[in-house]
Amino acid sequence: MPIPKREDIPHAHKWNIEDIYGNDQLWEADFKRLNESYGALADYAGTLGSSADQLAKYLTLKDDLSLLLERLYVFANQKSHENLDNNLYQDLTARILTLTTQFNSAIAFESPELLLLPKEKLLGFIKENDKLALYEHYLKNMIRQKPHTLSEEMETLMAAANDMANTSANVFSMLNNADISFPTITDDLGAEVEITHGRFISLLENKDRRVRQDAFTAFYKTYSQYRNTFAALYSANVKKDLFFSEARRYPSSLAMHLDTHHIPIIVYDQLIDTVREHLPYMHQYVALRKKLLHLEEIHMYDLYTPIVGDVKMDIPFEKAKDLVHKGLSPLGSDYQDILKEGFDGGWIDIYENKNKRSGAYSWGVYGVHPYVLLNYQDNLDNTFTLAHEMGHALHSYYSNRTQEYVNASYSIFVAEVASICNESLLTNYLLNSVQNDNEKAYILDHYLNSFRGTLFRQTMFAEFEKITHQMAADGQSLTADVLCGIYHQLNRDYYGPDIVIDEEIDIEWARIPHFYTPFYVYQYATGFSAATALSGKILENGGAAVAAYKKFLCGGGLKYPIDLLKDAGVDMTTKEPVTKALEIFSQTLKQTADLLL
Repeated sequence: MPIPKREDIPHAHKWNIEDIYGNDQLWEADFKRLNESYGALADYAGTLGSSADQLAKYLTLKDDLSLLLERLYVFANQKSHENLDNNLYQDLTARILTLTTQFNSAIAFESPELLLLPKEKLLGFIKENDKLALYEHYLKNMIRQKPHTLSEEMETLMAAANDMANTSANVFSMLNNADISFPTITDDLGAEVEITHGRFISLLENKDRRVRQDAFTAFYKTYSQYRNTFAALYSANVKKDLFFSEARRYPSSLAMHLDTHHIPIIVYDQLIDTVREHLPYMHQYVALRKKLLHLEEIHMYDLYTPIVGDVKMDIPFEKAKDLVHKGLSPLGSDYQDILKEGFDGGWIDIYENKNKRSGAYSWGVYGVHPYVLLNYQDNLDNTFTLAHEMGHALHSYYSNRTQEYVNASYSIFVAEVASICNESLLTNYLLNSVQNDNEKAYILDHYLNSFRGTLFRQTMFAEFEKITHQMAADGQSLTADVLCGIYHQLNRDYYGPDIVIDEEIDIEWARIPHFYTPFYVYQYATGFSAATALSGKILENGGAAVAAYKKFLCGGGLKYPIDLLKDAGVDMTTKEPVTKALEIFSQTLKQTADLLL
């Protein structure tokens, strides 16, 4: 079946992006207004320390214009994601990115100027002006990062370099989403199916092993044709981060990225160490899968197909909404009401169309409801994706409703907690509502796959990033052969001796978009661990745990993420959350084996 064009998708299946701007002319009017007004921010240079009132005026104006900039960017970028071959919205996105660079250059004086003030004077301003109370966390965080703030001249230069610095990520996105095309294979019913990003995992879930192998081989051989280009892009992105970390006097790129939200490096290193200590659990999982699938050899393309072959869960989107709504009932009626508003209120862009951005995400702008991009397929995995992305969306909804703009944005570190908590609650609901042991085993298998794909696999990705960024820092080249070699060995370590590490998997690093936001993926694994702990508290303790969790959702960026989670009852600076999550994986593995062997 050919992929439909954007114009052939019914309006009811598309997001209402017009809730940001009703038409392109309104966008152009705001672009013109911002372009003509952001220069006023630079007029405050040299005056921020003159009085608390002057500082409050500047920060208020900056936030007003920052929000306008955000609206412009989100609209242009999300419109471009509807069809990456639409040059109009590619142009709008490029224009707003250029204006973003100019905007950041105009305010580059802010941090250096404020940090020249005595700490006591800056903190005193907060007490003198009620409006500055909103900025207490923002200003204290700025003081914390003083050692990594440069001179005004250097900050201006760094801001001007951002547009150029994003080139490798932008080129990767165009190559991966718009230019690359995959072959057609024959499915288990004899129909010709074009491989796409959206269909790839569904093909790997196919019960026909020939289909799985054909899809796997064709998909990764396509990437291999561009292996040197992908390696050059990845290497360029790593070098970009190395440059910025050295310029800002950080000991490493890892330290720079974690310091943004005040995450101790021990959280990252401890995650990798703890998962590595428990890799025998993953090796047991692979051995169980091999036995249950009755395979003489288990290959990488056998990791997604359900181990319960006679259960078929076709889940159209309307049914998925109903399952998610019921599954999240432990979070209370107010959460469910907002969820229903999101389902029915134009938040979601549901189905794949030609040249649409692959994958799924939630995003939006303060003052407008959140948005969710999907490429929905009628299966259990995509039902969990819906629950996951609506977790992000409702986190944003609660945060934006509770916090002022300056404190509304939460860090990615806590974002994955809300999304995966939804998945855990949905798993619990499904396990309690299935009709027979085979269906229960099917759900358990999906839960095991969630552990494999999130806690184990994302930690493997995190280790790949740590290794490759350190190599670049040591002056070593990141060629395609080097990257493939590292990736091959990591797969061997993580999946163990019972699986054939097919050479095609060596190139998988080339297709991971999150590698262009370095040191991002580990937060899926830490988020999974924290969410597992929180969902357990919600199911066990009810009201008090739900109230603490909703307070967490409302917290936005008012505190550092580690502290927000501590308030909710989870301390990610210890091994405990990761260790407990891995023990639940082991228990689930035993439960599955007892059902099926």
